[in-house]
Amino acid sequence: MSVKISLLKPGQTATISSVSADDPGLLRRLEAMGFQVGQKVKLLRKAWLNGPLHLRVGLSTEVAMRQHEADQILVDVED
Repeated sequence: MSVKISLLKPGQTATISSVSADDPGLLRRLEAMGFQVGQKVKLLRKAWLNGPLHLRVGLSTEVAMRQHEADQILVDVED
């Protein structure tokens, strides 16, 4: 079952199942940062009050992302 990446708990790893965005520029930026279907992603930290998420994409890329941007990415959570 796919869930929004913002619903992960810190330390959880998941596989990206879908990336979508209304803005084509945002979609290109997400893909350029490594957010592509099949890629592993790990939530490192979540800021309070719906602040940014700190994510690791692949093995070494770390990204801070706003919550509404992160909601464009669906993932399959690993057990």
